[in-house]
Amino acid sequence: MTIDPHDIIPSDGSEPQPAPDFQDFELPGSTPEAHGATAGLEAVHDVKVKVQAVLGRARMPIGDLLALSSGTVLELDRRVGEPVDIFVNDRLIARGEVVLIDNALGVTLTEIVRPDR
Repeated sequence: MTIDPHDIIPSDGSEPQPAPDFQDFELPGSTPEAHGATAGLEAVHDVKVKVQAVLGRARMPIGDLLALSSGTVLELDRRVGEPVDIFVNDRLIARGEVVLIDNALGVTLTEIVRPDR
């Protein structure tokens, strides 16, 4: 996946990022009355999606992969402090910082990646 640097909205972290504004949409030639409750985005609120926070990646020969054991350190392509990638259904949508919340890991979003136009 290639990301153009112009597709990323930078954040300096000094102000909170506004929540995305999702617009209702209609199919050409359709009316909201024809669709009843599905006229807005409420119809998809319960649709489950896969969300991943990717800390980094590594490539290695299969022989090295098979030699991995408990305690092995796996070097990733990221440095400490670099943002993690947030994917929804295998599509990059944001970047963020790893945070600790009540002994659980979380991610604070710092950049929203614009969708392809």
